Amino acid sequence: MSECPPAAKPRHDSAQVIRNVGLVLLIAVLMLRFAVAQTALDRALEAQLRRVFPGAASFSPKQTRPLPHFIAYTGSPGSQTVAGYVFWTTELEPLERGYDGPIKMLVGLDTNARLTGILVTEHHEPYGYFSVELPEFALQFKGKDIRDPFKVGSDVAAVSRASISINSSSRAIRNSARRIARALLTPPGTAK
Repeated sequence: MSECPPAAKPRHDSAQVIRNVGLVLLIAVLMLRFAVAQTALDRALEAQLRRVFPGAASFSPKQTRPLPHFIAYTGSPGSQTVAGYVFWTTELEPLERGYDGPIKMLVGLDTNARLTGILVTEHHEPYGYFSVELPEFALQFKGKDIRDPFKVGSDVAAVSRASISINSSSRAIRNSARRIARALLTPPGTAK
């Protein structure tokens, strides 16, 4: 009769333990770096939201329905009131193009359908530094009713000769603000 060999005891290879510990530490460091980067990004985004909606006390995380937007609140955390909405023009009007591509703008809209601010955050316009980047361009939209025509030369100043950029930006602001208003400001049961 043959004997069975004794059960082998699990052997801990010190090199394997060191590799596992190193892997866990690497993952922890990467997660920490991501969390720090996310916090900085959140702070940068919050600063942008505050620039276009200065009267807001706080903002919601990004909402995706019915359209992408942030909710701007007034009041204290225990008794918040919706003051309006903030949105990216490129998410609502992705096909609107300037001379050299999309012009990414953050827009604030209050509950009375008036713009609270505009911030141009990204563009590839060859002459953007004297058209859409000018403070005068964004300032002219503050307090503007979304039912206005947004026609360059009429109720929108052509702050430069970069007419393609100015026209495109004005259309993107008007059309995206009207889409948000139809989706979020129109009372239930009324025509949209």
